[in-house]
Amino acid sequence: MADLVSQCISFLKGIWKYRWPAVAIAWLVAIVGWIAIYSLRDNYQSSARVFVDTQSILKPLLAGMTSVPNVEQQVSIMSRTLLSRPNVERVIRMVDLDLKENSGKDHERLVDSLMAQIKIAGTSQNDIYTITYTGDKPKLAKDVVQSLLTIFVEGSFGNKKQDSAKAIQFIDDQIKAYEEKLVAAENALKEFKLKNMGLLPRQGSDYGNKLFETSDDLTQARLELREAEQARDAIRKQIYGDEMAGKGGRQAESSLPNPEIDERIQSLNKNLDTLRLQFTEQHPDIVSTKRLIAQLEARKIEEAKHRKPGIDPGANYSPMLQQLKVSLSAAEARAASMRARVDEYSSRIARLKEMSIAAPEVESQLAQLNRDYLINKENYEKLVASRESAKLSGELSATTEMLTFRVIDPPTLPLTPTGPNRLRLLSLVFFAALAVGIGCAFLMSRIRPTFLSASSLREVTDLPILGSISMKWTDHEKARRTRSLYAFGFSAACLLIAYGGVIAGAVIKA
Repeated sequence: MADLVSQCISFLKGIWKYRWPAVAIAWLVAIVGWIAIYSLRDNYQSSARVFVDTQSILKPLLAGMTSVPNVEQQVSIMSRTLLSRPNVERVIRMVDLDLKENSGKDHERLVDSLMAQIKIAGTSQNDIYTITYTGDKPKLAKDVVQSLLTIFVEGSFGNKKQDSAKAIQFIDDQIKAYEEKLVAAENALKEFKLKNMGLLPRQGSDYGNKLFETSDDLTQARLELREAEQARDAIRKQIYGDEMAGKGGRQAESSLPNPEIDERIQSLNKNLDTLRLQFTEQHPDIVSTKRLIAQLEARKIEEAKHRKPGIDPGANYSPMLQQLKVSLSAAEARAASMRARVDEYSSRIARLKEMSIAAPEVESQLAQLNRDYLINKENYEKLVASRESAKLSGELSATTEMLTFRVIDPPTLPLTPTGPNRLRLLSLVFFAALAVGIGCAFLMSRIRPTFLSASSLREVTDLPILGSISMKWTDHEKARRTRSLYAFGFSAACLLIAYGGVIAGAVIKA
């Protein structure tokens, strides 16, 4: 501990030896520092606080109708990107700072300076944002904050309406494309239905059941035809006998000439050939013509029977014979009717077989066309609904009802400077000057060391000290040392007084 105390005393003696250089350096540093501080330009700060109200009554009302914009995220993003380079350049143009630019370097320097002097504070939880700018001109500070506030308000609404317009344009293009597809699908469905009108599936239609029912009807009709033919043949036997009732007898009777009936039959056959060129065998005109031809042939046979030789001419006038002939005509008419019914059922069965084979393919193609049509129609309706939703969303993004800005503290023109803090800077310079002076004195004492005591000499040289001779100061030297001590105290006091003066001047200026 004694060594440490002695070493400290040695350092203090060394500093005291070079006290005049220390005072000179302290004065120099203090004067230069104080002049530099006083030459600093005053800084003026302007700020504005704005409250962003994102709780709109339109949100719950329109939540199910359209996509409600996320205004909280919108405002948060804008607050984070407010100090982007394009916004700062826009501020420069708004406050006319670009008029002082002479080169690209000046522009870059101005942009960097503004970005460093602008501060944005606030959180999305409180929805209160503070914009602060510090500059060397009061009006410029206010104009910059006002410009930033304008950009913040405008940017928070963003370009949602423009984005919505682009989305609507895209949806309109898709709607036109789907309209063309929908029209093409409708035309294809219409043409297919017109082409396959008889084969289209109808409600309750089943070709298998219809074919089964028609087969039963055909079997019943054939049974009734056989019954009618047997009844006709029985009546014919009663009239002409067994030998004329058979098939050979009918052919013999039909071969007998009858000019009137033959001419009518020939005319009907020609008409039947003409009808067959235009219609099918199931056409009512063809069926009726065939029935009339059958009746004329039966009548021809009947008249041929009456002209046969060997038959008693008076028998034709028998009441029973006349009654049998009437019954025969009715039986032949019934047989012809049953034959036409059998033909009709046969043709129906053939047609149903063809339709039952072709119907599945037609149903498959119709289902495919309907599926394509329904898909296009569904997409078209969704696009139309999306377009209306996009329009409503764009209007919501552009309306001021979704986002309300309330300026709590508008930017004002600062009347007093906010910086620099000259009192603190002047004090720092004063203490720095003292530290520099003392440091320089200590450094000089280490560069040009002297032995201030016998103990220090003995420690350095490691030699025995036999004795020491003290200095005998004359009166003149004592007076000079006293004057030097007074001068040093006076210079230190002047430095302290100067410090007090500059502090007082700074206080008065503030």
